[in-house]
Amino acid sequence: MSRVVVIGALAESLVNFRGDLIKVLVAAGHDVVAMGDDTDDVTRNRIETLGVSFRPYPVQRNGMNPRNDMATLRALRTAFDEIAPDVVLAYTIKPVIWSGLALRTLKTSTQFYAMITGLGLAFQPGGIKQTALRSLVACLYRSALVRAERVIFQNTDNRQVFIDRQIVNDEKCVTVNGSGVNLAHFDMTCLPKGDVVFLTIARLLGDKGLREYVEAAEIVKKRYPRVVFNLLGPADPSPDGISPAEVESWQSSGHINYLGASNDVRPFITHCHVYVLPSYHEGMPRTVLEAMSMGRPILTTDVPGCRETVISGENGYLVPPKNSRALAEKMIMFIENRHLWERMGHASRRIAENRFDVTKINSEMLDVMALNTSRGHVLP
Repeated sequence: MSRVVVIGALAESLVNFRGDLIKVLVAAGHDVVAMGDDTDDVTRNRIETLGVSFRPYPVQRNGMNPRNDMATLRALRTAFDEIAPDVVLAYTIKPVIWSGLALRTLKTSTQFYAMITGLGLAFQPGGIKQTALRSLVACLYRSALVRAERVIFQNTDNRQVFIDRQIVNDEKCVTVNGSGVNLAHFDMTCLPKGDVVFLTIARLLGDKGLREYVEAAEIVKKRYPRVVFNLLGPADPSPDGISPAEVESWQSSGHINYLGASNDVRPFITHCHVYVLPSYHEGMPRTVLEAMSMGRPILTTDVPGCRETVISGENGYLVPPKNSRALAEKMIMFIENRHLWERMGHASRRIAENRFDVTKINSEMLDVMALNTSRGHVLP
């Protein structure tokens, strides 16, 4: 048995995105501590119900405030010193960077595994400030990942960026098919009757392509005014966050229906015909996998992470990012070819079963971390 720390930024992500993995670790007999930002009692109870203890730590998910980041580093050093973990698995940018740097300052045999769930806004093209930010983040990653046993990527494009920028050596890299999807929880459902319903689920961020989604909806509604465009997802405080006022203007225009946020997306997927994610970049889009598992055709962008989910013409289509007209054209194609929906939905489910089954992916994850007690402790 090993003592394992699983550390993210948002506490609720420990349940929503790592819950199945944590359950597998606990079932394998490991002592697991979950770490995330301070949270409410409901979320804490959801985490502890997984069979783990929860330890909050201060982390500012967005922004580069040195004082806040140093507080994160100090808190992680203290936590790792007190917990004395055998293994630390960190995911998303701040936990990966500050966990790696904290472990470098401690005399410990703890094995560190970093999961890169996407490149984020820092690695996107831009002006002088964006270039400086990209260089700084790359430098921090490079220093933190010196300590890593393995760096786990969710698509090969992100992996290649890290290799090309000399952030990490290729021999340390492993690629898995995202976080996987629980096929039983996100079971296949029949397509609903009635007017055509498109659905996007995403945090309210510009780089999720939500403005393009709204623009495409406006184009489509000029020809097919009864078509429904739903949007589900929470607000986000990052610099790229979309304001409540802007979302309200979309709603008031009649172009989309904003449905707020939810801890259970299944009813919303059940009531849609086509799932849409016009994102600019992803690690592996979890909501797309969930919609695939529930048997929905997929319309997403031809960018890293998203393109891995679609076989064009088989379970959906890819469009260029930041192109609302191309998005609208494919939406109209779906509207005018309803006979494709069922075939593509079944294809989505088959792809989810073959490539993205969370049971298979979590077994791979335990193998990577030498924690799969049913297969022995052998690193790939």
